[in-house]
Amino acid sequence: MPVALSLPILTQLAPNARSSYREAAATAQPVLDRHGITQNKLRLAHFLAQILHESGALTLQVENMNYSAPRLPVVWPSRFQPKGPLDPAAFANNPEKLGNEVYGKRMGNTQPGDGFRYRGRGLMQLTGRDSYREATRFVRGFTPDAPDFEAEPDLVFSAAWALPIAAAEWDAKGCNPLADADQITQVTQRINGGQIGIADRRDWLLRVKSLLGGP
Repeated sequence: MPVALSLPILTQLAPNARSSYREAAATAQPVLDRHGITQNKLRLAHFLAQILHESGALTLQVENMNYSAPRLPVVWPSRFQPKGPLDPAAFANNPEKLGNEVYGKRMGNTQPGDGFRYRGRGLMQLTGRDSYREATRFVRGFTPDAPDFEAEPDLVFSAAWALPIAAAEWDAKGCNPLADADQITQVTQRINGGQIGIADRRDWLLRVKSLLGGP
């Protein structure tokens, strides 16, 4: 029998969740069941830990690109002075310019403005035109009439599509077996492409496991 996603537990984990994510959670069960995420508590715990990290406890819909000059070299040390070539003052508090600089000409971003247009969004913080195109393909495998998220990127954090996208991506990237083995580093690698934020993801996993209880 599938594990039920308890809304009171989700509220404990993310008391300041955005309204679109709260609405998505209210109808989450069929989506999570479809992708096998609720087959056991370990899978659900790992899935929740990842989306809670990526979305800042369900508070982030769109990546905030508004950085101060001192913060830019911390976030992108290889790009901004003193280690990188770029002057932080030229990009500080200018989200569009920054997005186009740090995300442009990679991750499928080929057109002018793509870097900012395809900045992080949603429960998995999809980033780059390729990721939006991939999300469309993943979701249409189960819902053929799903929108084109590449064409309408803001739908990625909508109540209707935020969870189907996150669950389909999780499934397509083979995360369920890794969660079964309790392999958070491997799950994170599939979701993030690296180990960014691994300490925070571990903390979330411990919290979720504690609230879900049992094996």
